[in-house]
Amino acid sequence: MEEYLFEDIDKLTRSSKLIDATFNTSVMGLRARCLIDPEAAAIETWESAVNALQLGSALFAVAGDGDGEGTVECRINHKLRTIPAPGCRLVAGEGAWLTSFWLALICRDQPRLAQLSQIPLEQLRSPQALADEYLHHWIDTLQTWWLRGPGLADKLIATIETSDPSVARVAPLDMLQGVLYPPINLFYHYVRKDEAGFAPALTEALKLHKAYWTLNEERATDIDGSIALGPLAIACLAHDADFPLDIESDYLPKHLLQRTWIGEFPT
Repeated sequence: MEEYLFEDIDKLTRSSKLIDATFNTSVMGLRARCLIDPEAAAIETWESAVNALQLGSALFAVAGDGDGEGTVECRINHKLRTIPAPGCRLVAGEGAWLTSFWLALICRDQPRLAQLSQIPLEQLRSPQALADEYLHHWIDTLQTWWLRGPGLADKLIATIETSDPSVARVAPLDMLQGVLYPPINLFYHYVRKDEAGFAPALTEALKLHKAYWTLNEERATDIDGSIALGPLAIACLAHDADFPLDIESDYLPKHLLQRTWIGEFPT
């Protein structure tokens, strides 16, 4: 998988039309690495996390080039690369934004968190894609939190209210409860500095993640369930804020959570 990924990364300097697919492959590569290295103890696992982060950042940099005639310079897989803008709308929507934001939190990359937080919300809406309204509020909440903007509490409340199963209609109920909502709940405990409530909420999030991804044989063999990306990202915030976290799980790679590899090479 990585061999093909590296070939696709090299091709981006000629054409960026498949950058969204390359980003998806890189995230799959990170999940695969964590299957064979559950603690993220190997440098290769950290490299896969950084590559996914860099490709997510590059995707939005290219998609944000308004005239489509310029280029953007991005570091990907240890090299600075000049990538052409495609002159057409890329698939750089709300789901890709959330994944990129989680990766930036896990990699503790403040400049990329700032860049992602400055992307206009309307740019993330795809006219072809159906998405629950909570997702729009959720991204608005995260952007506001990172940029220290006004109205964070109201935006978080709106996120919680619109993610209620009685309101949300697009996401399947079990995915909403098992995968999509737990990071929102964890973030609620984090911003309230609720150290006592965070660890139990994280334990519950991991139980829900496991229940969803082991419900049947098809899900149990789906690589998307190998790590709990959203809960891991919020747990990284809690770890760095010195919340007491005495939780070990293959869904939370230890050395990503504990930022063991930070500074190992330029990201």
